[in-house]
Amino acid sequence: MSNQLLAGRRVFVTGAARGLGLAFVTAIAEAGASVAMADILQETLTQSVTGLQQRGLKVEGFALDLADPQSVKQCAAAAIDWLGGLDGLVNNAAVTNSGGRTSEELEVDMWDLVMNVNVRGTWLMTNACLPALRASGRGSIVNLSSDTPLWGAPNLLAYVASKSAVIGMTRSLARELGGDNITVNAVAPGLTLVEATAYVPQARHQTYHDRRAIQREQLPQDVCGAVVFALSDMSRFYTGQVMAVNGGFVMN
Repeated sequence: MSNQLLAGRRVFVTGAARGLGLAFVTAIAEAGASVAMADILQETLTQSVTGLQQRGLKVEGFALDLADPQSVKQCAAAAIDWLGGLDGLVNNAAVTNSGGRTSEELEVDMWDLVMNVNVRGTWLMTNACLPALRASGRGSIVNLSSDTPLWGAPNLLAYVASKSAVIGMTRSLARELGGDNITVNAVAPGLTLVEATAYVPQARHQTYHDRRAIQREQLPQDVCGAVVFALSDMSRFYTGQVMAVNGGFVMN
């Protein structure tokens, strides 16, 4: 990946302390961007920021509780101030621990938490960043969805519903913001080996493995190219799209 692809860009990534978010930050910073990293996991975030700074990458960390509207506003303002503006937003933060329950077993509190973080939080963070993205003149929004809505994963209803909403928001926002020269796209990973998927039974991992056209486990690094592309000038006429990155498990 060219280290000049995002040279001079100012990018904000949520859910950045570990897993996919940390992989995205690393790839984006290596491509030349300055990156503001936000997460609710403060100790983990501090460790990740320190590690990337020691490598000479321009990153900084910010506290964020995506379920708290005031926290969203404060975090966005602080991140944009540190960056000196904003060219790209990666809405990656999400709650993923609603798996293993049928629709009837799913608690209302868990449903509300998943929707508040994955859907409302994505909407609120986008709104908080829109003035700076408009001012950039070349803004890019990348929303992290999932391939689960594309095939209807069972026993994961709240998460699948929330990630379906993210796809809908992506397409609607792409229509709204095209006139501002802001692109809005979604990246939909398959089951990836990260901390957030540790609860997934090995049998399901094997099912994914066997049904993929590329038959191996999916790693965080496999998703980074789609995110960097969606933030770069290479995708300026590419908007409202869903990039399914899953080794051919689902062909969208």
